[in-house]
Amino acid sequence: MLFDSTIRRELARSFSATLVVVLTIVLTMFLIRTLGQAAGGRIAPQDVVLYLGYTALGQLPTMLALSLFISVVATLGRMYRDSEMTIWFSGGVSLSRFVRPVLRMSWPILLVVAALAMLVWPWVNQRSVELRDRYEQRSDLSRVAPGQFQSSSDGKRVFFIERDGADGVTGRNVFILSSDGMKESITTAERGRIEVVGEDRFLVLENGQRNEENLLTGERTIARFQTYRVLAGETVLRDATNLPPKAQTTWQLLINPTAAHQGELVWRLGLILAAANMLLLGTVLSASNPRRASNWNMLLALLAFIVYYNLINLSNAWVTSNKLTMGESLFAVHGFALIIALAMLWWRDHATSYGGWLRTKGGR
Repeated sequence: MLFDSTIRRELARSFSATLVVVLTIVLTMFLIRTLGQAAGGRIAPQDVVLYLGYTALGQLPTMLALSLFISVVATLGRMYRDSEMTIWFSGGVSLSRFVRPVLRMSWPILLVVAALAMLVWPWVNQRSVELRDRYEQRSDLSRVAPGQFQSSSDGKRVFFIERDGADGVTGRNVFILSSDGMKESITTAERGRIEVVGEDRFLVLENGQRNEENLLTGERTIARFQTYRVLAGETVLRDATNLPPKAQTTWQLLINPTAAHQGELVWRLGLILAAANMLLLGTVLSASNPRRASNWNMLLALLAFIVYYNLINLSNAWVTSNKLTMGESLFAVHGFALIIALAMLWWRDHATSYGGWLRTKGGR
């Protein structure tokens, strides 16, 4: 009991500290990327915090698995450096005996990872898709920042406007450059406003002129107008049936087993299996020699984590492209990793026992 409680307490303390550090680093990186997307016009500036929350929640399974893995390697590695492991080994405790307290401390976290991967991940992606679609399919006038040139959602128009009023639907000094491949036109107006007709939004311009050139014949026309209507955008959001696989629920993926859906299932299941396998790998990779001045076990462990999670993405691509079936992909990545972890654990146990037996024989 003392052995188990000591190990679990050390692991829990290390996991809490590691998770705080990982969350801080990852959230800072996501914040920088989200601000860049907002500056580039991909998401609404007022949705930055909400989108950041969705992104962080979606990546939380990986962050939990990484924090758990680092805590195992760091805790057991410290015990190696402080010669605590030598004491336990001398008392007849093998390295495989450490697996039980590690799993007893980690199983609630593994359940959270499973719930996040299977249930929360698709919900988060649905909300993120809705945020992006709502911003992309809003009116072109409301997308344009005052005093800046910006393209429309379809890329066929370039807008410049000085916003007038806080309602976001009116503006002054409007400039529109439009091209459809055959004709190019430049439209200027003193004022513009948004009108909604059914599911369409129209930009109504007042007191301006339109210069149009036929790119094939070179013919030019100039027209002045008091009122001019331009289609600015549609309000219809993406249909739920057209959502990408990562934004569909696990049940939807199961009842419609296409290659893309099975690839997404492999990725979600892979997060859960990888989190469990990395506990065994972390127990083995934490071993170090306390007599050595340099300790590379943490660097090697992080490299193993990166390689493992890249293999999860590769397994998704293999199944999506029909190179492997779902079962073959899961066994090729996670079954092989489990075999390697168990083999290394067996080797560590027997190497320790064999080394002790040799020292006993040498003493005699």
